[in-house]
Amino acid sequence: MNTDRIEGNWKQIKGRIQKKWGKLTNDELDVIDGDRQRLLGRIQEIYGIKREVAEKELNMLDL
Repeated sequence: MNTDRIEGNWKQIKGRIQKKWGKLTNDELDVIDGDRQRLLGRIQEIYGIKREVAEKELNMLDL
């Protein structure tokens, strides 16, 4: 996944991310602001999953 692509399209991508991981609030997504590493870390914290699993699921969103 291209990190620049996430940051450049963040506003459009937020909806898909929130649909997949509904526990992420709009405020959290605003703080993450397209930072892939922060997003992965937050998904790990909230859902208690391994980083590899979070990365795989994020890649499956076809961002």
